[in-house]
Amino acid sequence: MSLADALVELQVLTERLRHECPWDREQTVRTIVPHTIDEAYEVADAAFEGDDAKLLDELGDLLFQTYFLALLLQERGAGDLEAAARSAHTKLVARHPHVFGDVEARTAARVRENWERIKRQEEGRSGVFHDVPESLPALLYARKVQRRATAVGFEYPDVAAALSDLDGELRELRAELPDADPPAETEPEPRVAAELGDLLFACVNVARRLNADPELELRAATRRFRVRVEAAEVLAAADGKDWTALPLVEQDAYFDTAKEEQE
Repeated sequence: MSLADALVELQVLTERLRHECPWDREQTVRTIVPHTIDEAYEVADAAFEGDDAKLLDELGDLLFQTYFLALLLQERGAGDLEAAARSAHTKLVARHPHVFGDVEARTAARVRENWERIKRQEEGRSGVFHDVPESLPALLYARKVQRRATAVGFEYPDVAAALSDLDGELRELRAELPDADPPAETEPEPRVAAELGDLLFACVNVARRLNADPELELRAATRRFRVRVEAAEVLAAADGKDWTALPLVEQDAYFDTAKEEQE
């Protein structure tokens, strides 16, 4: 089967599901988009884990989301999958003048500069942050805002300067901390919360300067923590102990052992 055949068959299947499946018939853009977001994260997880078989499977799920959303557009005469594909083709050609034109861009950084400049011209942006969706997850929102600022030259000169800013934000947070920990499940002190937000924003900036995706790296770190805690439970059980009932110092010892075994 050719690529064209496979893509047409998926379109036919999508249309059939829309007409014959009770669940699919009831869906709207608002009900489908949350599933699209879920699928995008599952693609990211598979790619980050280096699981090619899972990545292939998740890409198929995400592709179906694209087909379904395009079909919803088609139903109200606002476009279709062909229009979406042609729009993407036109846009990509226009934003790669170093490939399809005579613009010179020898580095990835230069390509990004050209990309942002062309987008500003195409979209007729009236401000630095025009059309940055606030619905993005916080880490991605922060990175996108920072990238827009960078596009107009508002940027630290290097990673060292970004790290210095991170150190400064940490000092400011420490200076605002109360003498005792606040009670659980209570409102944070506003100035402490604000300084914490500044610290997180600075962390995103350092990650961006290191070419690391803060969303993926935080998810990976959380996954590592989870796996190590689960391994610590197994190690403790092998010694006849309930890890969840141990004092912190013993929990930490098992955790460190699990960490060492996985590195």
